[in-house]
Amino acid sequence: MTAEPLTFEHIPVLPQETLAGLQPQPGGHYLDATVGGGGHSRLILAADPTLRLTALDQDGAAIAAAQAALGEYCDRITFCRSNFAEFDPGKDRFDGILADLGVSSAQFDIPERGFSFRLTAPLDMRMDQRQETSAADIVNHGEEVELARIIYTYGEERLSRRIARQIVAQRPFTTTTELANAISQCVPGKYRYGRIHPATRTFQALRIAVNRELEVLERFLELAPTWLKPKGRLAIISFHSLEDRLVKHALKGSPLLSVVTKKPIIATDEEVQQNPRSRSAKLRVAERREELP
Repeated sequence: MTAEPLTFEHIPVLPQETLAGLQPQPGGHYLDATVGGGGHSRLILAADPTLRLTALDQDGAAIAAAQAALGEYCDRITFCRSNFAEFDPGKDRFDGILADLGVSSAQFDIPERGFSFRLTAPLDMRMDQRQETSAADIVNHGEEVELARIIYTYGEERLSRRIARQIVAQRPFTTTTELANAISQCVPGKYRYGRIHPATRTFQALRIAVNRELEVLERFLELAPTWLKPKGRLAIISFHSLEDRLVKHALKGSPLLSVVTKKPIIATDEEVQQNPRSRSAKLRVAERREELP
């Protein structure tokens, strides 16, 4: 849809903390592995007029939005529509790499994308709309045992079996609100009116499964250190415990990296007030070793 690039806005979380972690250098070459609407890329490009940036995203709407938003820097940016685990930098090596994981604000806020149950929309959830499998395919055709496994593993949902049983009993589902309402109906009352909507964890789980997010992240965490120049920085922002756990152990376990942030950096109270979606953000940074141990 032509309107998507116009609404694909990106308020970067942990902006100054991310810049401090990356330490952009004059003449450097940086990789934004999840450009989204271009918020972090703009910060990096504005840090010095001589540095270059390669910007990736698997979402075509994100690439279009970033190209429009960052037009003033067009002579210093190379755009590539790619999943960051499938990206091939060739002979290029980077002075810094940033990955802002998860779903962007725009993907949540554009109803047609189906990531949110706040508005009625098709059960989609594909970050790359070129792929075939959508959330509707998993919900309407998955075995009950497999649905329960997905909801428990990726959503950390303790009522996964009950929810999977309800889904199988009431399917097919075509919209986000149909599914969310079915989940609400099958959980206990105290759960239904808890701090978060009872469908929240199931929707997270389906999104992760549709986009193979953890599998892709694991592959990226293997590859990214090899793309860095000596003393190059890798900065990763995660938004839930499954991602953060993978990032923490991968950075610590890589023989190519030295961990810079012993504990994750989180948003200040002031930032959370201005941008509530920064509340769950965690930034971890590591540096490529000059010599291997």
